[in-house]
Amino acid sequence: MTAPIATPLPAPPTAPPPGLIKRLGLWAALAALVAVLLLPTPADLPLAGHYMLAILAFAVIVWMTEALDYSVSAVVIGALMLFLLAYAPSAAKPGVTTAMGTGASLGLALSGFANSAVALVAAACFIASAMTATGLDRRIALTVLSKVGAKTHHIVIGAMIVGFLLSFIVPSTTARVACLMPIMMGFVLAFNVDRKSRFAALLVITTAQTASIWNVGIKTAAAQNMVAIGFIEKQLGAQITWGEWFVAAAPFAALMTVALFFIMTRMMKPEMKEIAGGQETIRKQLQELGPMTMNQWKLLAIVLVLLGFWSTEKVLHSFDTTSTTIAAVALMLFPRIGVMDWKQSQKGFPWGTVVLFAVGISVGSALLQTKAAGWLAQLIVSNLGLQMASAFVILMLLSAFLIVIHLGFASATALASTMIPIVISVLSTVQTPGINIVGMTMILQFVVSFGFILPVNAPQNMIAYGTDTFEARDFVRTGIVITLAAVVLLVVFALTYWPWLGLMVTRA
Repeated sequence: MTAPIATPLPAPPTAPPPGLIKRLGLWAALAALVAVLLLPTPADLPLAGHYMLAILAFAVIVWMTEALDYSVSAVVIGALMLFLLAYAPSAAKPGVTTAMGTGASLGLALSGFANSAVALVAAACFIASAMTATGLDRRIALTVLSKVGAKTHHIVIGAMIVGFLLSFIVPSTTARVACLMPIMMGFVLAFNVDRKSRFAALLVITTAQTASIWNVGIKTAAAQNMVAIGFIEKQLGAQITWGEWFVAAAPFAALMTVALFFIMTRMMKPEMKEIAGGQETIRKQLQELGPMTMNQWKLLAIVLVLLGFWSTEKVLHSFDTTSTTIAAVALMLFPRIGVMDWKQSQKGFPWGTVVLFAVGISVGSALLQTKAAGWLAQLIVSNLGLQMASAFVILMLLSAFLIVIHLGFASATALASTMIPIVISVLSTVQTPGINIVGMTMILQFVVSFGFILPVNAPQNMIAYGTDTFEARDFVRTGIVITLAAVVLLVVFALTYWPWLGLMVTRA
């Protein structure tokens, strides 16, 4: 009997972190906040910047330890910015010594909500909701998998192709993987394969890692990319189109996908070469969905047109990614033309993610405006000797730093929010002739998505871990090799392809 696709995922095999650990994390964050506040303010750092460094210390510890729910942490951090910065003079007015007050600090705390990237992330969440509401994402996945053979390696390739395709049309990593995992588990159960088999682990881990890889390759595939884009546009006054990002990142992601296949099929070699009756099971599940519905056809048409607008930005038209995406969402919600109403769109809508995203941008913007990011950047540049280092050396050192610090973060969005402003400041501080700050920031944002090692490094990893098909050590040992492969490719691209595109040093 065919297992239903919507089989609920079992609870993770291990209990969540004890409340004691979270409480200790919260106390550590509060202690760090107070400790930094009590330190004497450096002569070259405005008081507002000093307060922002204290808030940054609190935010990093809270996000690393998950002491607070991410949505709750966003509200708490916003409140800290509001009240602490209110007692500091504005860093934008050096001659003024009076406190800026809550009016001005409120503007800083909420500045992220005015960023166009937040609108894009919210719109992307609506698209993900539409895909789920109409079942189009599930149909696409089953259709692709029905075309591959019954050999285990072919099924894995099919899962990777599905992940690649959905990266274009479902701009939410969590939504993509949440859609795919029940399907993969339905296959495992329908094929009568042991949940703890190497084949099940291979299929599930590969699906999650493919999503992470294509977060690098496609600008609209992940929220953390929008964080970087928001800072680049606001602080550097530059725009990176969907096509420019794709040209720079897609070759890297494509080679990483090939490397992923060989790494996973050798390190998690399946017990069997072929699944008996596998294709029949997939086709039966697809038949049970029935023919394409009118809403699915409409959504597919809207998404394909949107993809066309994304890929031809600044080539055939001047509409930016955010504007075209909002227009697409308006069509999806419009009576008779659309595919869902407002009530349907709100089912499971991650408003907490949108708030976290906006507050994260507020933190980064405030770090820049209060001179805190520049002060930290000067320390990093002087201590690491980056003042006149080559673009390649700077890229490698900052990449290594981001890969290591990502081990402590469970959200690439939070990591990008805290680190990209500092990256921009570091790149603005060095005196390397001709360094392309915009291009280097974009490449380092690719590295922010390297959450390959720990299950807790990304929501998609935790969704995969929740299937109870593998042990954490399986994810770690394969993730380390995947990360090493990514670093090797990073070096190769940093020495060849990206310099050819002029992304590291501006060509004369």
